[in-house]
Amino acid sequence: MAWKQTNPMEQKTLFIKAWLSQRFTKSDLCEQFGISRPTANKWIERFKQGGFPGLQELSRKPHYSPNATPQWIVEWLVSERRKRPDWGAKKLLDLFEQRFPEAKKPADSTGDLILARAGLVKPRKVRRHTPADSLPFAECDAPNTTWCVDFKGQFQLGDQKWCYPLTVSDQFCRYLLLCQALPNTLGDPVKAQFERLFYEFGLPWNIRSDNGSPFASTALGGLSKLAKWWIDLGIRPERIRPAHPEQNGHHERMHRSLKACLLKREAIAGNLADQQAMFDAFVHEYNHERSHESLLDDDKKRQTPASLYQPSSRIYTGKIEDYDYGQGVELRRVKPSGELCWQGEIYYLSQILKQETVAFVPYADGIWHIYYRFHFLGQMDDREKKITPASSWHINHTM
Repeated sequence: MAWKQTNPMEQKTLFIKAWLSQRFTKSDLCEQFGISRPTANKWIERFKQGGFPGLQELSRKPHYSPNATPQWIVEWLVSERRKRPDWGAKKLLDLFEQRFPEAKKPADSTGDLILARAGLVKPRKVRRHTPADSLPFAECDAPNTTWCVDFKGQFQLGDQKWCYPLTVSDQFCRYLLLCQALPNTLGDPVKAQFERLFYEFGLPWNIRSDNGSPFASTALGGLSKLAKWWIDLGIRPERIRPAHPEQNGHHERMHRSLKACLLKREAIAGNLADQQAMFDAFVHEYNHERSHESLLDDDKKRQTPASLYQPSSRIYTGKIEDYDYGQGVELRRVKPSGELCWQGEIYYLSQILKQETVAFVPYADGIWHIYYRFHFLGQMDDREKKITPASSWHINHTM
């Protein structure tokens, strides 16, 4: 019998058929098929118990594995993944640890395997990362050192009206302070939202934004009405370079999470009020349930933003304090037209600064730096009788 030319199941079937014919002894069959007597007995016994299907090779996997993930955990992970299709295994397992602190959390790799077996993992596109620009932003070593603000891309609601999500986050601990559904990007509604944030969380030291309206403008020093108000409150505007969103990278990463939530969970509402309810749910989940790989405690465990954030000690009262420019500077008051007089000449600054006092600080022979409070506006050249505006993005000048 050519044992090596047939598969094991065919060999067993031929053996049993020959044994059933009763024309051969068991010893003859063992010799003919090249098997031992115990193997022959095993095959015959399996046939008696299960017929020909009983001859199939049995799994060698142990009936009980002490290290196997309990089925209820597997089912919980699969269920939560379906609720949160934009979450990976790591964040789901951290949520599991929050919900069931008495249970043993599976390893990250085990979570990945469970989701893959359930068909809930799709290959991700490899992203190319742009290296961050080395601009002198303020060092961020505590909550409320720097807040980041931007508008997430607008989208149309079910009632055909547009939604412009205004988002504000804390740079240090990723805490999402605001995700507000607005009908436009005008300055006054944005200011109202910031005033609400200031009352609730206090004042940050810096606010980082792009160069778009209403956060900045093409006016001298990149000032907008909103940015001037921040400066009046002692908040320094930080502006990223044009076309460099990676300089606001943590905030952009949050925007990707928001977009994934909107798309994968089909969280586009019929109107602005219902959309705001969805945003509120996202904010709570992002702050209190979703762990972040960059937020590690002393034991290298991933933490949530809410576990690290605390309100600012700088209380917002709504009052604008006077500003002391100190000694050795020349002060000028801006006219309602936005102009001022300097050494017998009229220069236009900005109507945003009307009725405000600016300082001319000596820099070199015939060269002056112009400041509104601590914010650098530009440079005056007495010989050329010309003001050179400061760049609209981040300026490393302090008063």
